[in-house]
Amino acid sequence: MAAVDIIVGSVYGSAFSVAETLEEALIGAGHQVTLHEEAELSDLDASHFWLWVTSTTGQGELPPNLLPLFEEMRESCPPMPQLRYAQVTLGDSSYDHFCGAGVQLAALLQELQAQAVTDELQVDASETLDPEEPALAWLKGWMDKI
Repeated sequence: MAAVDIIVGSVYGSAFSVAETLEEALIGAGHQVTLHEEAELSDLDASHFWLWVTSTTGQGELPPNLLPLFEEMRESCPPMPQLRYAQVTLGDSSYDHFCGAGVQLAALLQELQAQAVTDELQVDASETLDPEEPALAWLKGWMDKI
C-alpha cells in the first residue's frame, strides 16, 4: 500500500474533521497515513501521495495554517512532476469566491507539474451540513488509484 500525506488547511475545524475521516478510511484500506496541520515543505515527501483538504476563508483565501506552506512552495519549490495528489476544498457558494483556496492551490500544483489523480471535490456548506459524507464517497470512488 501507499504512503499518504494529508495536508490540512482549517480555520474552524471542518476541514480537519474531513481529513480525519479520510485518514481513517485510508488506514482501514491499508495505507500508511500522516496528517499534517502545520506542514512545512521539509515535512513532506514528494514520493508520497499528497491529499489536500482545505477550507476557504475570507475572500477566497487559504487558511492561515496552510498559507506558509503554500508560499514556501510558490517561492522555492522546483517542478514536481512525480507528485501525485488529490484535493478536497470546503467553501460556501453564497460567497463570491466559492472554494477560492482550492482554486489557488490547484493553480500552484499545476504550475509545479504535479499530477491530480481525480477531479477536485468541492463541498458547498450551503448544501451540505456534514462534509465528511461526500468526501468519504469521493475518496472511495478513486482510492484504488493511490
